[in-house]
Amino acid sequence: MNTHIVHTANPEWLVYTAMAEAWAPPPKVDFLNWAVDNIEFSERESPHKGPYNRDLFRYFDEVLRSLSPDDPCRIVTLKKSAQLGGTVLANIFCCGSLAMVPGDFLYVHPTEGNAQRWSRQKLSPMLKNTDALCALFSQKSRDGGDSILYKERRDGRGAIQISGANSPASLSMVTMKNQVQDDLAKWENNSAGDPEAQADSRSQAHDFAKIFKISTPMVLPGCRISRNYEDGSQERPFIPCPHCGHMRVLEWDNMLAHLDEDHPERAHFVCTDPDCGGVIEEHHRPAMLKKLEWRAENEKAKRRHRSFWIWSAYSVLQGFERIAQAWLKTKGEPASEQTFMNDVVGLAYEAAGDAPPWEDLRDRAAVSEYFKGQIPAGAVFITLGIDVQGDRLEWQLVGWDRNLRRFVIDYGVVPGYVGEKSTRGLLDVLVNNEWPNAYGHRLRPDMTAIDGNAYTTDVWGWARRFPASRVIMVRGARSETAPRLQRVKQEYNEKTGKVKKYSRRFYNFNSSIMKLGLYKNIRKTDPLEPGFVSFPCGLDDEYFRGLTAERRVAKKNKDGFEVWRWTKDPLQANEPLDTMNQSEAAATKLGLRSMPGAVWDGLEAERCTQAAEVQLDMEDLPLAPKPADEPAKLKDNPFARLSKSLNG
Repeated sequence: MNTHIVHTANPEWLVYTAMAEAWAPPPKVDFLNWAVDNIEFSERESPHKGPYNRDLFRYFDEVLRSLSPDDPCRIVTLKKSAQLGGTVLANIFCCGSLAMVPGDFLYVHPTEGNAQRWSRQKLSPMLKNTDALCALFSQKSRDGGDSILYKERRDGRGAIQISGANSPASLSMVTMKNQVQDDLAKWENNSAGDPEAQADSRSQAHDFAKIFKISTPMVLPGCRISRNYEDGSQERPFIPCPHCGHMRVLEWDNMLAHLDEDHPERAHFVCTDPDCGGVIEEHHRPAMLKKLEWRAENEKAKRRHRSFWIWSAYSVLQGFERIAQAWLKTKGEPASEQTFMNDVVGLAYEAAGDAPPWEDLRDRAAVSEYFKGQIPAGAVFITLGIDVQGDRLEWQLVGWDRNLRRFVIDYGVVPGYVGEKSTRGLLDVLVNNEWPNAYGHRLRPDMTAIDGNAYTTDVWGWARRFPASRVIMVRGARSETAPRLQRVKQEYNEKTGKVKKYSRRFYNFNSSIMKLGLYKNIRKTDPLEPGFVSFPCGLDDEYFRGLTAERRVAKKNKDGFEVWRWTKDPLQANEPLDTMNQSEAAATKLGLRSMPGAVWDGLEAERCTQAAEVQLDMEDLPLAPKPADEPAKLKDNPFARLSKSLNG
């Protein structure tokens, strides 16, 4: 007879085992050591292939410590330069959290499109290639726990919800203990209000939540990441002078003050200790970074909100010479200077939100060396901007040179609606008209940009008769963070499903950036300074009022958050400003900021040397004409004669 022995568990032992597991303290969450043990970069991800190296990212040690539960702060903010490794830092916080302390994690990008690209290009490779994560997450798209915007642990003990700040639905009905708010400065209000407030509220139910806000800054006032930095502990990276040991912060102004523009390879800093004054060069950086200390300017905020700032001078991914060269390439052009300050220096660009008094510009034009309707010396190529209204079209002709100086040449009005045959005939004359330059050549617009935001079908009906190399349609982008010029997304005919033909030459331009740049440039008083704006004699007061009609002002949204918007005096027309932007959009399409030097050389040789076979009239010479001579130029400008007769 076989005897079967049944082993039963000791109930008391089971109870104590369960209690021990429940009461056991959670494992120590150390993001720094987790990164060292688990993160490995490929050649595609970093020029420094291999495991996470603390010596390369020493400045991130304290940021990672602040993200751990051991630090009592609830919010961590990082204001930084671009391409500094910030996304790696956010990925370590996100994936390390899912690996060490299972739970739900929210990762928010400016848009759902950004979120999808990050998920495909950054997150998925990390989950696949990191041993500690590969076992936790499924990589099968057929699995309900693995989609582009949602990644769930195999055991169901946590998930990553990936969202776009432009989608209020993705920021509702979820509760998340930890989250990343990436590229925060680029977030804009969605249909439900302020996305930052919406995201913050997702962690409100957790007493020990961590919210990591990270971004390259944008424009002041109104920059989200800068506001968060100021609200926090304001910690800056101090390193010792290699000569005297004096602890200091590497500041861009210090490098700029000692920059030799003829030798950017000599870029350096100088110790601010009056008893030292030693030169700090790039080869000193590795040793200095080993002794880096974060020091807070707002110490009392550290318990609730730690905020950090770091820029390219501390990064092994950026050399001092490259920083200097980047500045020399952008110096003098406000929009490019903004990009430099944001992406390289890690600081928000402080822009003029309004123009100087219009009377100052009028008085400058009164003593100009050229008349309205003449192309002055210096203007190499010209562009035409046309603004469309229901009963008229207003236009502005602007000249440009290789130093981004602009020269207002002419301004006028074409009466009538753009869909009318007679109006289109006048537009044809305008686009084909030739204006005399200071060297005896006659030039027609190199590119025309016409407003296609309203009356789009009729505008296209006229524009399509010209090649895309001469006429494009444009409209102002709604977003302040949009590219300077970008083709609109393809639009489809609702009936036929075919792409509308005008989509191929229809562009959005960033009107906000263009206005900020213009309003800074028109304050310049040196005609030789890059970006200087010249005005001719003969423009009326209404032109200058319209050019300076807008202001960038703060408005409270329904959440009480300040948003910055361009507004104009409701009693003042702003077509001179609109047509200026459209002219700049046309110049951008031509390659104003990217045109090779050889092309500029060719244009200058062709257009800025004396025409051999032309007998110049006095009014065509690059001299200051007398006001009484102004009507004389009309005999050589058929459109000027036509415009004058139409406009009285």
